Amino acid sequence: MRDLKKVLFALSCSVLAQSAYAQQASDGVVKIGILNDQSGVYADFGGKSSVEAARMAIQDFGGKVLGVPVEIVSADHQNKPDVASSIARQWYDTDKVDAIMELTTSSVALAVQGISKEKKKINIVTGAATTDLTGKQCSPYGFHWAYDTHALAVGTGGALVENGGNKWFFLTADYAFGYSLEDETSKVVKAKGGQVLGSVRHPLGANDFSSFLLQAQSSGANVVGLANAGLDTANAIKQAGEFGLTQGGTRLAALLFTLAEVKGLGLKAAQGLTLTEGWYWDQSDENRTFAKRFMEKTGRMPNMIHTGTYSAVLQYLKAVQKAGTDATEPVAKLLHEMPVEDVFAKKGKVLPNGRMVYDMYLFQVKKPDESKSDWDMFKQLAKVPGDEAFLTFAQSGCQLTQ
Repeated sequence: MRDLKKVLFALSCSVLAQSAYAQQASDGVVKIGILNDQSGVYADFGGKSSVEAARMAIQDFGGKVLGVPVEIVSADHQNKPDVASSIARQWYDTDKVDAIMELTTSSVALAVQGISKEKKKINIVTGAATTDLTGKQCSPYGFHWAYDTHALAVGTGGALVENGGNKWFFLTADYAFGYSLEDETSKVVKAKGGQVLGSVRHPLGANDFSSFLLQAQSSGANVVGLANAGLDTANAIKQAGEFGLTQGGTRLAALLFTLAEVKGLGLKAAQGLTLTEGWYWDQSDENRTFAKRFMEKTGRMPNMIHTGTYSAVLQYLKAVQKAGTDATEPVAKLLHEMPVEDVFAKKGKVLPNGRMVYDMYLFQVKKPDESKSDWDMFKQLAKVPGDEAFLTFAQSGCQLTQ
């Protein structure tokens, strides 16, 4: 009888402890929102595959944190800041979403980061590039994970100038991301002794680049910097080939071009391009194992946006677990303090402004006869150390206020 009482007492203590522990997670669930472009020019860049990457992170974490389930909600922001803002407010105010992630498109990411700061909620950006996210519009609750325009400029822009590409003309997407990428790359080009001969801006989702390419061709530039992304970059590259731009000796700098876009364009059109990514599926056994799982779920190999989203979700859950709560302040504090060590980043560290620093890589797209399999597309040219890729920008313009 005495033994039975001991067992019952132990069980009751365990139940009470678990109950108290679970109460540290608000609403009995930890809810993460993946907000990105799922139908437009960046649908392959991140899109629904990023949602699947987030689910993989939850699965690998065990499906629960603090004894409660972890849920994913997702939505297509259509690359419109007003649409994204409306969704973010509903998620925070009505649907009790704890954190919003991915956020492809810089104008969208800036808008949602502003709302997250107002609501004191965490956002982790993997899909947008502007350095304003950790610069003049930084937030104590905002984190920038996969890449930014400074890292792209240092990697791709720096390498091309060092190899003779010293006269630049930019084709720039006409919104925050494009401006930031042109500005950061221009600084790198000039710092290395190159010249910027001019630029032209094009609307997001442009179909006809002929007039822009003619301006670039007549400028006398030996490098055309494509300060755009997704289908815009792919279309510009295709049409540059049709115009004979590259055959005449002009090089194209695909300043933001990932494995997803190279696959869509094809090796014949993309061969020889240099680009900067933070992750490639064929770099290690660990990467290949992750990529195989991802392929089974999505039918494609992941790029740095997909794997970066996996990392962001996983790190957030680690912080919640360590904090013993999903309350914003303690979780944000731990996200700033905890090292990032996973399939995406090795020895990653988060700066006070929210920038996650890790090594990036300069790749060249293989020629068709160099490729040994369907997704064998890159050869690594160089590692761009995290300090070089990110730290020179570190705290520029950032005023952290709560």
